[in-house]
Amino acid sequence: MTDLARRFSNNPILMPKDLKSSSSELQVISLLNPGVFRYNGKIWLLVRVAESIVQKEGVIFFPVLNDQGKMEIIEVPLNDPELIANDARIVNYKGLDYLTTISHLRLLCSDDGIHFFQPDFPASIFGEGDLERYGVEDCRVSQIGNDYYLTYTAVSESGVGVGLRITKDWLHFDRKGMIFPPHNKDVAIFEEQVNGKFYALHRPSSKEIGGNYIWLSESPDGVYWGNHKCIIKSRPGLWDSARVGAGAAPIKTTKGWLEIYHGANMEHQYCLGAFLMDINDPSVVIARTTEPIMVPTAHYELSGFFGYVVFTNGHVVDGDQLTIYYGAADEFVCGAYFSIAEILSLMDISTDT
Repeated sequence: MTDLARRFSNNPILMPKDLKSSSSELQVISLLNPGVFRYNGKIWLLVRVAESIVQKEGVIFFPVLNDQGKMEIIEVPLNDPELIANDARIVNYKGLDYLTTISHLRLLCSDDGIHFFQPDFPASIFGEGDLERYGVEDCRVSQIGNDYYLTYTAVSESGVGVGLRITKDWLHFDRKGMIFPPHNKDVAIFEEQVNGKFYALHRPSSKEIGGNYIWLSESPDGVYWGNHKCIIKSRPGLWDSARVGAGAAPIKTTKGWLEIYHGANMEHQYCLGAFLMDINDPSVVIARTTEPIMVPTAHYELSGFFGYVVFTNGHVVDGDQLTIYYGAADEFVCGAYFSIAEILSLMDISTDT
């Protein structure tokens, strides 16, 4: 398979041991899938920090937030007949799904885009309210004018939806609530309007019919969304046969809107690919890579909390250079450089998508 990535020589750039847990009763299990943006002359990551309680033999613990936003720990014996715990990420207890970790978002900044540190001001975003009781995950950051739009996965016993918060200064946030209800995730808002409308990519899912496909939606104000259209589907027999989902905000190029997306096969192995949308009508997909542009090959991508995974929802653009920050093996944060022209060269514009 094709792999265009020029990985940072010091990958992983962040590991669980590099950050302190949010409380003394928790430990950092994984660092995942950072949103990325520029602010005050620096490059910033909004990293998903997944935490859990220290486990002990014969018992499983999983943390949740109560109605007041305080942590509660649920303890269940492993031999409880009402417990189903055959996945490292999700357990089912008494008919309800729970995550084995609870995630929040942690801000880190860098002068060079390679070495990151925590800023002096408050640097964490936690779940709030019933619809974020199991935490907030995988934030994408889109800058539109002076506003930063944060779209993130909000998880609760009611399902997985997408929340929105808007900020100008990263100190004060305007919470807009859940803008895409369950089951939905992977929402990436375009960083400029097209024909006077906001556009966003999203990924609704259904267990009974259809699949995990990428959809396009439009909005008059960036908050209320409609006119949904399915534009990218999984492809049987290829690397993205099981599910596809958007990465960060589409990149405006002379050829169209370029989107880096993730795809997974039936073995839950995640690679990155790309597709191109019409510059004036993003619902028209012009081209799509047949092969992935990045494949898990490094040891830190193949082995970790959940191996054989590269997953991105954040990047920065400098001319032709695209710097993608990504989660590796659901445990580490890494970086890689790409050439936008090289990605576009893989696409046959006349190919039926």
